[in-house]
Amino acid sequence: MLELSKRVIDMPASAIRKLHDYSVAAKNKGIKVYHINIGQPDIKTPEKMRRAVAECKAEIIPYTPSQGLDSYIKKMAKYYQAHSIDVKEEDIIITVGGSEAIIFALMAVADPGDDIIVPEPFYTNYNGFAHMAGVNIIPITTYIENGFKLPGIEAFEKVKTPRTKAVLFSNPSNPTGTVYTREQLVDLCKFCYDNDLYIISDEAYYEITQRDKIITLLNLEGLDFDIRNHTIVIDSISKRFSACGARVGAIISKNNNFMKQVLKFCQARLCAPYYGQVMGEAALDFADEYLVELSQEYQKRIDATCEELSKNLKIKYHHSEGAFYIMVKLPIKDSDDFAVFLLKDFYSINPQTKEKETIMVAPARGFYKTHNLGSDEIRIACVLEAEKMRRSVQILNEGLDVYLSKK
Repeated sequence: MLELSKRVIDMPASAIRKLHDYSVAAKNKGIKVYHINIGQPDIKTPEKMRRAVAECKAEIIPYTPSQGLDSYIKKMAKYYQAHSIDVKEEDIIITVGGSEAIIFALMAVADPGDDIIVPEPFYTNYNGFAHMAGVNIIPITTYIENGFKLPGIEAFEKVKTPRTKAVLFSNPSNPTGTVYTREQLVDLCKFCYDNDLYIISDEAYYEITQRDKIITLLNLEGLDFDIRNHTIVIDSISKRFSACGARVGAIISKNNNFMKQVLKFCQARLCAPYYGQVMGEAALDFADEYLVELSQEYQKRIDATCEELSKNLKIKYHHSEGAFYIMVKLPIKDSDDFAVFLLKDFYSINPQTKEKETIMVAPARGFYKTHNLGSDEIRIACVLEAEKMRRSVQILNEGLDVYLSKK
């Protein structure tokens, strides 16, 4: 029998958060750190959402129904319908963030040991979610050289096994910023339909940039087959309304049996946060006008970042089409080592303020399942205002020169 200290299953670390202690140490030395490693926007959570909580008259903060507040679900369904998307109240379950939605989806569609096909690079926490659900991620590799474009469906056919249960992806993509075209979505849906698989679309970044070019899987029309029973969509207020800590997401599906199973998981964990749902419900009153402005702001940040990146001929990058992430390929062998170097052994002097400054980036190895891929890449989150993003890239370029000179 294993001794007690060894009877623990090792959980994969988050590529986004694992360098936290180095960041704290840098700040303790008086160095300003620009956090472009994590999708935590600096945009204020809308006042109307915060006011909704302040004005809440509940004298007791209650459990909510396990599927979510009725009023919130009704308003969410109306929001989708107002945008010509056929979603009814019974198609929605509110979750503790998009993270719980993905975990519950994996647990509902697959047994331990089953396979889930995922295009890589992918959101690093898919590794952790799959580990928690006991399922295997089977990667389909995409490459920065062609904008992380999906390969043909034959690549999916090649890795499909008798234990394959679903295809999971984010659209727009975290970490690549790639947006799936209608043709790609139709091909994926046809693959899942023909092979009786679920298709799980993580749409946490839907509506953040280029709203008119992004197609939700909930509104994929003109198909000559019915994909509705195979479709699962993940939603969240975290990034769309700059409310990451509210921890409110949703699962949307027209598959009644799937939703019944998810509801059982929801009942076991009791309910999603009451105040978070109050905020989410308030957000839908002003969403359309707000999201237009938000989209324009993020586009400025992405464009400023890419403009600065383009000045360095040593690197490659993919100009984000959606979300607010950019993948960058560097002339290095170990992006984890480089990320630590930026925090531990390097700083730049700001020419205006004379402050010591550095950046925290996300090493990309954790966004891949295939061994050793991503070791020369990092992910940048364009979550700071445009001029701060420009300064961050200047620090990146300066730090890269110093790092390479020491190798």
